[in-house]
Amino acid sequence: MASIKLKPKARKGVISIKCLIKHPMETGLRKKKGKIVPANYIENIVILHNGNKVVDADIGSSISKNPYFKFKVTGKKGDIIELKYKDNKDEIGSATAKSK
Repeated sequence: MASIKLKPKARKGVISIKCLIKHPMETGLRKKKGKIVPANYIENIVILHNGNKVVDADIGSSISKNPYFKFKVTGKKGDIIELKYKDNKDEIGSATAKSK
């Protein structure tokens, strides 16, 4: 499972959500020592704000290694932000943080 850094910051009624997911994001097209590196990339990311889905993004193999995303939602300090992802190998990851 990849590590996730999730930093929600509230200001003037808007929460800026920054997230960094440590993930190899391999396309399945690259070769290493003559052998193809198997595909391993995030397919879907979901952001929940106090349990309500606010972002549901389908992404694919064209995103770079260790992807960084930034979203904005309406909210306040102390709101709960959760990020969940699923990759093409059915591995899942999640992180939860309170907005500061």
